[in-house]
Amino acid sequence: MGTPSGFDFTQRSDGSVVITHHGAVATVLRGRRAQDFVEDAESGDDQELMARVTGNYKHGNERTARHHPRNR
Repeated sequence: MGTPSGFDFTQRSDGSVVITHHGAVATVLRGRRAQDFVEDAESGDDQELMARVTGNYKHGNERTARHHPRNR
């Protein structure tokens, strides 16, 4: 599984955080979630964090799910 890339975030003057993926807005965080995100981004791998927050990451079961009878 590859590492996430292409994410960027901008903190607005009102405290909200806009997360983009390859230039397109993926999500906007407000309030406590935005504060927690900024604190976590400063102390860890921000690409992985943004992938988790936006839900844009692989779960490892894509190939298995493709072959499931319901998905044929």
